[in-house]
Parts: sequence; structure tokens; C-alpha cells
Amino acid sequence: MPYQVCVCYLLRERADGRTEVLLGRKLTGLGIGKLVGPGGKIEKGETAVEAIAREIEEETGIRVAASDLHEVGFLDYEFPHRRSWSQQSTVFTAMRWEGEPVASDELAPEWFAVDAIPFELMWDDAKHWLPGVLAGGSVRAWFSFAPDNATVAESDLPLA
Repeated sequence: MPYQVCVCYLLRERADGRTEVLLGRKLTGLGIGKLVGPGGKIEKGETAVEAIAREIEEETGIRVAASDLHEVGFLDYEFPHRRSWSQQSTVFTAMRWEGEPVASDELAPEWFAVDAIPFELMWDDAKHWLPGVLAGGSVRAWFSFAPDNATVAESDLPLA
């Protein structure tokens, strides 16, 4: 069975009206070097909300109240050529929190304008669903990765 993970995209509005999202360069583990949202594995006995609040604080120093987390999706990732990487991810967004992002052993956080996200530095699936979520939508999708374990081979979403 795929393991359960969670991810959150913190959003803020700049003075010029543009929206930014907090991403971070992954420093350890699966996806090292890629830009990702803060998140990680859901521990035994934790809910997805409890896990994402813990992961955000561990990875960025930011504290988010459970009531400020909005569940916006569920993603099912299949890695047929490396089954141990298969996972299911609950997706959250938040627009309210306490603190400023600081780097941790796992993540080097950085703000990006939503209309200028460098998707080529992220997992390949993100370009297919993340823009809609950041625009206020939701997602429920399945992705299967190619033998390179990096490229999306199939999905139940339209692939451009």
C-alpha cells in the first residue's frame, strides 16, 4: 500500500497585488534538489491536518493553525518502476500563519510569484494540477511515472 503524505502551499499577496507561494528546494530524501511545497509523511496516529501543521513548522519554522488549513485535493502517485516511492498525498493551502520562513535540514524555502513558478524545477506532475489549485480550485488525480521515475507517463488528468 502506498504511504500517506501531505503537502501545503502557503499563499500571500504582495503589495503590488501579485500572489506568491512558498516553495522550497528539497535538501534530503525523495526529490532532493526539486522545488516542493512543505510537507511529508503522515505519522501513525496523526490526521493529515495534524501532520501538515507539524511538517510546515519542522521544515520552515512557520506555525499554521488547523483552522487556517484548507484541504484542496488528493493525489495518488504510482511509481511502477520503484514501488517504494508510491504514495498518496493530501493537498492543503493556507493564507494565514505565524512567523517567517527559515531554512531547515530538509527544505530551503523561497517565495515565488504564482504566475512565474519554475515548474521545470518541480516534480513533473505539478504543472498539470498546481496552477488550478493556486487559483482557488481543487484537485483529485492519479499519476503514474515512467521508467525514469521523474516523468509522468499516465494520468487521469489531461496531459499537455
